[in-house]
Amino acid sequence: MTRYEIAIHNADVRRLVYGGDHHRDLADSWSETHYVEVVAETPDQARNKIFNRYPRDRGFVIEAVKEA
Repeated sequence: MTRYEIAIHNADVRRLVYGGDHHRDLADSWSETHYVEVVAETPDQARNKIFNRYPRDRGFVIEAVKEA
């Protein structure tokens, strides 16, 4: 198993914050890149683990996946 570092942000929050507004459920900090580590066998499996925790349909966007 490999440890991966995932760069992720929330596009909905980013759009709102840049427009001078706030998301009703998420902190403004989600407009910026967050780094999350996961252990997985492949980069695709790492992406799937992240999207289970931070779903695409809630605005989360993975910017990059790299070995940590």
